[in-house]
Formats: sequence, structure tokens, C-alpha cells
Amino acid sequence: MEKVICFVFFAAFIFCNLQKVERVPDVSKTAYRLVWGDEFDEIGLPDSAKWGYDTGGSGWGNNELQYYSDRRSENARVENGKLIIEARKEEYKRKDYTSARLVTKKKGEWCYGRMEIRAKLPRGRGTWPAIWMLSAQQEYGLWPASGEIDIMEHVGFDPGKIHGAVHTKKFNHMIQTQKTGKILAGDASDTFHEYSVEWTPESILFFVDGKNYFRFDNDHTSWESWPFDQPFYLILNIAIGGNWGGQKGVDDTILPQKMEIDYVRIYEK
Repeated sequence: MEKVICFVFFAAFIFCNLQKVERVPDVSKTAYRLVWGDEFDEIGLPDSAKWGYDTGGSGWGNNELQYYSDRRSENARVENGKLIIEARKEEYKRKDYTSARLVTKKKGEWCYGRMEIRAKLPRGRGTWPAIWMLSAQQEYGLWPASGEIDIMEHVGFDPGKIHGAVHTKKFNHMIQTQKTGKILAGDASDTFHEYSVEWTPESILFFVDGKNYFRFDNDHTSWESWPFDQPFYLILNIAIGGNWGGQKGVDDTILPQKMEIDYVRIYEK
């Protein structure tokens, strides 16, 4: 009898603890429906119906070192169910590095929603991958007036630290008023994580694997602090060097480096 009582007690203990760790459904996602996405099931160049390219080697306002190529499989391709963006050390159009910057401009643009991107990041000093959004029509003027939403940024000299940010006329790094958050994901270059934002008329919430680490609220003062009432498009890229990514120099021995994207999913209420 004593053994039976002990067994019953042990079973009850296990049951209670299982109940405690049961995953709570993400109620916020139930209000959304999928309106756009790419699961990267095809092979070859990215789907031209969904993705375009920003091209050139102008430095992109950040003294970046790479040339962003156009429809070049060495820098952007789909294979094994993943989108691969690859930064390479090679001479190309008078630059010493190549990479790709994919955009959904004129192919996918949204005002409010939940944006989810599952990705594995490049590693190494000098890499600067980003998943971010810009205004499609620049309704309030040129950057930063019309806003920027940085869903994920990572600099290779500070591995595993994920940054989320917004930029507006009132809040931006040029005048040292930027609004940012950060979270550690130490294995971000070894495994996939989901980087997402939930954007409503009242706030923008930033997540890694469903964990909210940064929130930017609409203060209802003016467009100068909240230009986020207009359509934005998505950007995926790896920069090399630059004002932030190149602060510790570039380690050429680690190149080429890849950002792998498992999926992109856009939801709206």
C-alpha cells in the first residue's frame, strides 16, 4: 500500500508540473490572417513576382564596402528550401566585396500587420545583416522623415546581440535620439530564429522567437515621431563594413558568409 501511495503522489507531481510548462497559445496571432509570404520552395533565383533588388556600390549612406548585385546567383539564390543571401570577397564593378539587397517594393507593401522572418545569420567581423522596412511612397519626405523599422540587425564584431530599432525625423541616430532595443541570441549564426514585429496604429512590438524585447509607442504628437501610418516594404541584405558593421574592421578570412531565410510571412488583422 505504501508503494501505491508513493506512486500516486509521484504521478500527481509529474502531472502538475506538466500542466505548469504547457505552452500558452499566442492569442495575439489568432487575430491575424496570412496575406503574403514566401516559403522558398523553388530553386534558382528568388521569385521575381515577390522580390526585386536594390543595386549599386555607393556606400548606401553608411560607407558600406560591398556592391549589391542584381539577379546574380552568387549573391542571392534559393536552394534546399532556403533563400541564401551571400556576401563575398571579390572584385566586382570597382568594389572589393559583393552581396545582395532584396526588396519587396511594388511587389509587397503593407501598413500595419505582423511580419515574421525565420533566419540564420552570417558570422564574422565586418558582416552586417539586416531585416528591415522602409516607406514605399516617402509620404513625409526623405529618410529619416518617412520612417524606418529595423526588425533585426546584427554586427559580426558583437556576435549574438540582436538589435531592433525605429528611425523617424524626431528619433534617429544622426541626432543621437534613436529608439532601440536589444536581446541576446548567442547561437544566431548557428541556428534559425524567428524575428518579427507586430505593428498597429498604437505601437510597434519587436520579438525574437516570440519574446517581446522592445516596444515603440505612438505618442500622438506628430508625423515627426510617428510616420508609421503609411505602407512600408521589406528589405533583406548583408552589408560589409560601414559606419557600424565596420567599426572593428573586416576579417576577409571569414568570407564568404551567408544569411539563410527559411520563410517570410506577412499577416494582417
